[in-house]
Amino acid sequence: MKAIWNDTVLAISEDTVVVEGNHYFPASALDSRYFRASAHESFCGWKGTARYHDVVVGGAVNANAAWYYPEPMPAAEHIRGRVAFWKGVRVEA
Repeated sequence: MKAIWNDTVLAISEDTVVVEGNHYFPASALDSRYFRASAHESFCGWKGTARYHDVVVGGAVNANAAWYYPEPMPAAEHIRGRVAFWKGVRVEA
């Protein structure tokens, strides 16, 4: 699977976990050049508190377009260390 935004591959992996229709990539699959930490957080009742990254490609910023659960709740332990995308980031085979 590949995560792509603005014609740039952000992550690539054959090892994604699908939860609620979202592919969670191993953090090691991300190209760190395109990510910066965000202060944004959200909460899911069964996954826990999500933290976010902005995606930055060629000066364009897609705020909070990648998220992860640094300390997932027990039911979501299988996505620990993984990152998912939204806000126009395409995920395709």
